[in-house]
Amino acid sequence: MAKIGFIGGGNMAEALVKGLITSGTVKNADIMVSDALAKRLDHMKSVHAVKTTGDNREVAGKSDLIILSVKPNSIKKVITEIKSKVTSKKLLVSIAAGIPTSLIIKALGSKKAKIVRVMPNTPALVLAGASALYCSPSVTAKEKESVQKIFESVGIAYIVDDEGLMDAVTGLSGSGPAFVSMFVEALSDGGVKMGLTRELALKLAAQTVFGAAKMIIENGSHPAELKDRVSSPGGTTIEGIHKLESGGFRANVISAVEAAANRSRELSKEGK
Repeated sequence: MAKIGFIGGGNMAEALVKGLITSGTVKNADIMVSDALAKRLDHMKSVHAVKTTGDNREVAGKSDLIILSVKPNSIKKVITEIKSKVTSKKLLVSIAAGIPTSLIIKALGSKKAKIVRVMPNTPALVLAGASALYCSPSVTAKEKESVQKIFESVGIAYIVDDEGLMDAVTGLSGSGPAFVSMFVEALSDGGVKMGLTRELALKLAAQTVFGAAKMIIENGSHPAELKDRVSSPGGTTIEGIHKLESGGFRANVISAVEAAANRSRELSKEGK
């Protein structure tokens, strides 16, 4: 694997650094991180033994693959700062939500720039993320594989051929952890209402969601199949399902993903 540079050393960057090192994909010595906060750089250096600097241009100049892990409103400023160091041989990866590749290409001033736009999600922090990647036309098949491997070090990663689908990804897996967290909280609230302690209710709720998700992933089961297995005729589960459906549970979840995706689309247009 080539030398990798991170511009921005926040939580997502640290998750990727941890995943890359833990999986053996990249050696510590081949990773460099820049950040505006000296405290953050000290942390990355002491915990992960990677190279650090306060100079974004140094990272861009010494790295073959540059990961932009800064806030969306900082993208243009950072690209302007490093563009003289971004040659046609370098690969630029952006994890800034809502920032289209066209904006990055325009800021770099090169239509042949190799850009990969990625939408990761917060479970990457525990190496259980879900990411989708869109690659500009100049990115080779081998380079696509390299970037995919990076994000697979913190979970699963898929490549999409249509950049417009990145908004749907944002609405589903990008915003999804918040929706699932709300469900876990509500599930535990139900347990508390029925007499369980908050601590026990939360542990049971979180493990229940984790276990159900694991069954779907590992067994390849359809969610409806798992639902039907638990729903005995005239039993407790079907009674609860009826209550959820009467409140428009599934329709509301679909609408939440749709709303988040539409907002992502709006942000992409605002960023152009």
